Amino acid sequence: MLPLPPDLGRRLPRLLFGLLLYGWGLALMVAADLGLGPWEVLHQGISFHTPIPIGTVGIITGLMVLVLWFPLQERFGLGTALNVVLIGIVIDLTLLWLATPSLLAVQWTYLIGGLVMVGIASGYYIGAGLGPGPRDGLMTGIARWGLPIGAVRTGIELIVLIGGWLLGGTVGVGTVLFAFGIGPLVQYFLPRLTVA
Repeated sequence: MLPLPPDLGRRLPRLLFGLLLYGWGLALMVAADLGLGPWEVLHQGISFHTPIPIGTVGIITGLMVLVLWFPLQERFGLGTALNVVLIGIVIDLTLLWLATPSLLAVQWTYLIGGLVMVGIASGYYIGAGLGPGPRDGLMTGIARWGLPIGAVRTGIELIVLIGGWLLGGTVGVGTVLFAFGIGPLVQYFLPRLTVA
């Protein structure tokens, strides 16, 4: 496990805010019903075939991904554990009252707003420096085998996207926007929100 930094009191609120914002952003994208990022497509597809809500599927998936960290010798931190649990809880609680809007303009507002929220949230939770999310650790662990990190990320995302799509997860314009938009958003917000 990664050691806790001496300025935890400064980093922890930023981490928690980032994880809450991330969950709200993903919930908005789910409610928009215009397409999701690859991992949420998978979570939604599994949720469609079980009585388990999408956020809880995300928690279970995150725990399963963490098991893969052991042979990859990844080190987790407080942020890793909170990432696994909080985002899924926030998604499920938010979706209890947030329904898909009837107006397409509102659906688009949810989609774009959710995507931007996820970008900002990533800057907060990654910038807190308290441990990577489970899916990020999987990517960096596999990349240490000498593979290009971009290819590893793309490969993982394609596998979960195809699996989620085959299970009935929502693939659409939101999926494309997420694929091409999340990188630049994180690139913009991360340096501005990282704890120095």
